[in-house]
Amino acid sequence: MQLLVNIDVADLADAVRFYGAAFGLAPVRRFGDDGVELGGMQTPVFLLRKPQGSAAAADSERDYARHWTPIHCDVVVDDLDAALVRAIAAGAVQEGVTREAAWGRIVQVADPFGHGWCLLQFHGRGYDEIATA
Repeated sequence: MQLLVNIDVADLADAVRFYGAAFGLAPVRRFGDDGVELGGMQTPVFLLRKPQGSAAAADSERDYARHWTPIHCDVVVDDLDAALVRAIAAGAVQEGVTREAAWGRIVQVADPFGHGWCLLQFHGRGYDEIATA
């Protein structure tokens, strides 16, 4: 089984620039004017051009204003402070303060297309610091 991450965006060129500048991802292959596969993470990321207001799931329309979803992606980084500066410079918006936990540090950001992301920096054994039997 393989996991693919598909991200709907209103402007493909802007999204390629953002994800390259924010997370260091680079185009691997293109699918005409409507899609780009990005490499640079363990999981392939596909940017899919879907116009604002186009049909989405369950009789809804795409809206690229900031939105919440119970599924989001975490980007694990070596230096959270540097990654946050890079993401903000690329166009991300920081949402809340950086928080400390037994396993590491976390900060939430939103990309220019309304999608939420978390930047994580693990300490020690990462999530194993809080794992239970």
